Amino acid sequence: MDKSEIQSKMTELLVEELGLDEDKITMESRFEEDLEVDSLGVVELLMALEDNFGVQIPDEEAEQLTTVGEAVDLVDSKING
Repeated sequence: MDKSEIQSKMTELLVEELGLDEDKITMESRFEEDLEVDSLGVVELLMALEDNFGVQIPDEEAEQLTTVGEAVDLVDSKING
């Protein structure tokens, strides 16, 4: 799975799981500031990412994520090494 596919699926998850407006989601979008995702929403997203991509995201790595692009990069590194 390449990065553009991961980004597409990430956007889909943000819309489906958290009810976000697809037009507001970019690689630069910050979860809390731009998308108004609270900490519970981030946890829900992480669980959805783990389920959908078959990856494990440790808490210490999850705490570092602030943007959609960082989350895409993390999932990409988990899948593609």
